[in-house]
Amino acid sequence: MRVCVLGSGSKGNCTYIECGDTSILVDAGLSCAQIEKRLKAINVNPFCISAILITHEHTDHIAGACNFAQKYGAKLYTHKETWDVMQQKFDKLPTTSLVDIYDKDFVINDVAVHPFRVSHDAVHCLGYQLGHNDNKVCIATDLGHLTPQIIQTLSSSDLCVLEANHDVKTLLNNPNYPLRLKNRILSNIGHLNNDATADAIVQMLGYRVRGVILAHLSEHNNTPALAYKTVTDKLVSNGATVNKDIYIDLSHQDKVGNIFKIKE
Repeated sequence: MRVCVLGSGSKGNCTYIECGDTSILVDAGLSCAQIEKRLKAINVNPFCISAILITHEHTDHIAGACNFAQKYGAKLYTHKETWDVMQQKFDKLPTTSLVDIYDKDFVINDVAVHPFRVSHDAVHCLGYQLGHNDNKVCIATDLGHLTPQIIQTLSSSDLCVLEANHDVKTLLNNPNYPLRLKNRILSNIGHLNNDATADAIVQMLGYRVRGVILAHLSEHNNTPALAYKTVTDKLVSNGATVNKDIYIDLSHQDKVGNIFKIKE
């Protein structure tokens, strides 16, 4: 398996996952042109993309999905409730490309897909775990809190792309964010903060997961350095050796991230 976060943040989210001969995108919130450019940067032909898994209907997760699907023939996989809202956002949707997943496990070629509900202020927000042979990768980028079931799914994966959206103190002190918006972000249907993400990763120690990519960092209420320090400090304080017991990496909004290869 190969995994690369093509872009992550409030301006667009898209993750590339390659499993044998099957290539999949999780979300397509960048423009079609940007997705093409970033796939090219990692030597991937856009026509190789078999499917786009949509987590939810917010623009930063779907902006380029329909154009990309129409241009390259990729199937769109999402819940019917999400699709219904997407129809209100786009004039024309490639309805023949829709696959309604009904919250049940399914397969794309030889890739096993496990969708799971996450708490976010969307009509039907999902995370995904993808499995190929004995390897698994998990994506959970928009959620207000983590349940024991989600922690278990993350822990049973080799690699996780997990939200570390904001630093609570930075958000509360941000004069440009109204109280209503702060409360929404901090709520159980908002976004995961650095400390909550760090606590979750500590709970994953000793299980299968070998690496975590911190994703969906806020441009205004977080920094890559702060997110990384919060997580790694918590790991060290709990007796872990960073990048030995578990590898921590960062995604980026304006460029592709590192390519992770999971040996089969």
